[in-house]
Amino acid sequence: MTGLFVTGTDTGCGKTEIALALMAAMQAHGRVVLGMKPVASGCEPTPDGLRNPDACRLREQGSCASPYRFVNPYAFGPPIAPHLAAAQVGCRIDLAVIEAAYAELANAAERVIVEGVGGWRVPLGPNLAVGDLPRALGLPVVLVVGLRLGCLNHGLLTAEAIVADGLHLAGWIGNQVDPDMDALAGNVATLTERIPAPCLGLVPWCATPSPVAWAEFVADGLSAHRLI
Repeated sequence: MTGLFVTGTDTGCGKTEIALALMAAMQAHGRVVLGMKPVASGCEPTPDGLRNPDACRLREQGSCASPYRFVNPYAFGPPIAPHLAAAQVGCRIDLAVIEAAYAELANAAERVIVEGVGGWRVPLGPNLAVGDLPRALGLPVVLVVGLRLGCLNHGLLTAEAIVADGLHLAGWIGNQVDPDMDALAGNVATLTERIPAPCLGLVPWCATPSPVAWAEFVADGLSAHRLI
């Protein structure tokens, strides 16, 4: 295993926070880890070009320096679906470009944590979707389930789609995004019973999450299933 692909039930479920926690957990075990967000929209203009805040955080968490162009090869300004943002600027997202950038990171690290964009079925082009990325990179998938009303449907459908697409679902992580969620324990129990992969951790709601603090909630699950 050279890394993990982090997908989520939808936008705002906490993919970036969990990806950072996974990186920190692996680093605590002595691994050299880099982060990657192959495609990002909602990027901000800087003197060095468009920059995505989530991609910048993944880069900063890395165990060693890595060029931004490898961490986030496709950066788009408008905060809209990536295939629409790409179309606006006449760009076609090319898997070969992403594979080449990933190879550069993988050559410099023991593990690469790759974060998707949006959810599993988000289009990246006419015949390309987020689910095609882990297939191309040969990575197992970790599903982040945003624990809030609706998480059962979103979580079970996404897990079903990952498995149906022939990808290896290494596990799922519950991230409490609603601090006042009703029947939290019951929802977690239902997800645990019905998702055909182990629960790697449950992260409680936190107003100011940090990678090191959240790493504690996923480290045991990663170690138990030899994902470190």
